[in-house]
Amino acid sequence: MPAWRSPRAWALLLVVVAAGLSLDLVSKWWAFRAVADAPVELRYEEIAGNPSYRLPWHAGVRVIPGDLLDFRLVLNHGAVFGLGQQRRPVFVAFTVLAVVGATAVFGWWTKAGATQVHLGIGLVLAGGLGNLYDRLTIGAVRDFLHMTPRWNLPLDLRWPGDSSELFPWVFNVADVLLLAGMALLLFTPQRPEAAVAGSSGPTADTAR
Repeated sequence: MPAWRSPRAWALLLVVVAAGLSLDLVSKWWAFRAVADAPVELRYEEIAGNPSYRLPWHAGVRVIPGDLLDFRLVLNHGAVFGLGQQRRPVFVAFTVLAVVGATAVFGWWTKAGATQVHLGIGLVLAGGLGNLYDRLTIGAVRDFLHMTPRWNLPLDLRWPGDSSELFPWVFNVADVLLLAGMALLLFTPQRPEAAVAGSSGPTADTAR
């Protein structure tokens, strides 16, 4: 049975999307109210298409000992981990198409029992929608998670852009959801024919 005919499959997808999207938006809201010395107010008309916009200076917050994680506020005008700066309309259009495509894949090309595939699609949708919300309402994506902030690359190596940090990118919960969802889809233990709607024979039955 294809997933679009299964109330259970739809319920799983919607719960994952709602929970992931809520976690992302609430964490961003909290970070931009609590990490800096004062709550940071963001206005779309000041931020959208304005690469010179700067957040108020703040020291950041050390979260995990050993310099493993800081909270530091950043506005990202690009994609995941800051790639492709100043192409907001492209990312908005791409995200809308990706959301439509992922929903179509879920409904018409997966089987009702392909739980891990549906979980992965739900995480990807939640992450995509979380960052899409920021681009449409704020003009840039709110990031605040900075891993290994004071660790440097060995041998004096540097990333493009001249950063020597081990992991120079600041990201958010939506990015984590996107990567986790893609990992689930890539490393699902099911054989492809077991997850695709319309498959027949013993292999297809294992996905029910």
